Amino acid sequence: MSTPDFDAETVSLDWNDDGTVATLTVDRPDKLNALDETTLRAIPEALDAARDDARALVVTGAGEKAFVAGADIAYMSELDVAGAYEYCQLGHAVTDAVETFPVPVVAAVNGYAFGGGCELALAADIRVASENALVGQTEIDLGIVPGWGGTQRLARLVDDETARRMVFLGDRLDAAACEEAGLVGEVVAHEETVGRAHELAAQIAEKPRFALRGAKEALNQVHEAPQSAGLEYEKRVWSGLFGTPDQREGMTAFLEDREPDFE
Repeated sequence: MSTPDFDAETVSLDWNDDGTVATLTVDRPDKLNALDETTLRAIPEALDAARDDARALVVTGAGEKAFVAGADIAYMSELDVAGAYEYCQLGHAVTDAVETFPVPVVAAVNGYAFGGGCELALAADIRVASENALVGQTEIDLGIVPGWGGTQRLARLVDDETARRMVFLGDRLDAAACEEAGLVGEVVAHEETVGRAHELAAQIAEKPRFALRGAKEALNQVHEAPQSAGLEYEKRVWSGLFGTPDQREGMTAFLEDREPDFE
């Protein structure tokens, strides 16, 4: 199966053999995959290239030490308010693009995930952490606060006390603490992190395409609207799937007591 071409200096996009799972890798291992302006602009482009064909997406960082160690502090240190807002917009464009990517995103947190790196992981749907992972919203020690969605997504994922400690104190959580807090779904041996993320993504990619997209849209409504509006949205997504090839095949296969053959 052919897959879309994408070429960038600091971000790579690779595909599994059948072209259903895309892997986006932040590739700046010498900088612990810190998100400079070039990388921030490349990530949405990679996501656009994968959007139509991917049935699941893995996001990770190159090298042995870091998922994404944060933003480009040297660059940020020279910004004024207007420049900071523009840079903030770039960061939000990345995390928003991950959160709203049409199919599930699995973050393989294979090392340090600080600041913007933590926020990138928070924007994913599922997180697998290396036993060596260290995660934190460490902006307070730079005289700032999380600015790429961390104050909102973190507080929705973990309990209020944990979120406030991470933001107010800059607490860094090791892999076990992340799992206990619900920040990641599972912890695996370091060398198995990306492989486990691919395994989950491959399982997701086998599920019905239209239903996956509808499910993600509906789940995201939890963060966008009051429950009553979210429930109405769920009704529309659920009923709108009827008549799709996946719905017809899934229910026919169930009634015929066989495995479905989704498109």
